[in-house]
Amino acid sequence: MDTYYLREAIHYYHTKIQETNDPYYWYYLADAQARAGLTDQALQTIDHALSFPNPYPSKQGLLEMQAKLQPVLARQMNPNRPSVVAAKRGDIDGDGIIDNVFLTANKTPDSPFWQNITLVIQNGRTHHYQQIALKNNAGYNPTLFLGDFTGNKADDILVVIDTGGSGGGIYAYVFSYMDGQMRQIFNSDTFNEHYKYDVSYENQYKATVISYNLKEKYILDLTYKGKEYLSEIYNQDGMLKEPIKGWVNPLSGLYPIDFNRDGTYELEAYQRIAGRYNADGLGYVQTVLKWNGRTFSPDRQTVAIFGGEI
Repeated sequence: MDTYYLREAIHYYHTKIQETNDPYYWYYLADAQARAGLTDQALQTIDHALSFPNPYPSKQGLLEMQAKLQPVLARQMNPNRPSVVAAKRGDIDGDGIIDNVFLTANKTPDSPFWQNITLVIQNGRTHHYQQIALKNNAGYNPTLFLGDFTGNKADDILVVIDTGGSGGGIYAYVFSYMDGQMRQIFNSDTFNEHYKYDVSYENQYKATVISYNLKEKYILDLTYKGKEYLSEIYNQDGMLKEPIKGWVNPLSGLYPIDFNRDGTYELEAYQRIAGRYNADGLGYVQTVLKWNGRTFSPDRQTVAIFGGEI
């Protein structure tokens, strides 16, 4: 369809909307605007179409159309309008009606780096949007997961963003609908501040990891690292040549797992143990977190080490 007929179609749908305000015409107005390259106007029209209780052709159809047009707008050199980078559907507030959940962000040109990452929730009953700002709102590969972490039979929201740092760290947040509003019930900054460790190389090819929060000590057998590695830091009698300290990196993985198969998810947190330098990995601290009605508390903690050749 050429430009003249598209302009005529847009004029026609504008006229019909003024006459009837029927959702049918709002949809076809957005379609004509999109075909004419008026992407920003088409997205505004879709926003209005979504405000109807029974939009045409459906809420899902309009949201899919919206998601397709977002990257088109970015290509049209309007970087101020965010793109939808992740989308999920679930019952967030427990009212039995499916809600829409998005992550929106601005993409850095010629880079997989996203900025201004924002959580957006569209209420399935009222169609109203709520935007929730994230403290750490820039990074790579932002993702969404919906599941019940609190046992209230509603979907909570897990947001994970890769920091891009050398330690493989992440930013992570969990949001839950409580007492009539969305509340943040987990964030990675608080976790990293709360879970502190000491890592020390010991004589006889061992390292110890002390977990101050849980008041536990783990002993790692370093013989799997091989003779060349061990000869750099140990004498032939197994005594350290000099004291060596390692460290435990901030949160590098957070995974929803329903260990009890009861419909309520726990969180399994991974933190990488580093030896003499970051690439010198010794294993992972794995902490299972469970909601206790007020906060995520540690249910159990283990340390996993890497295997060596036989």
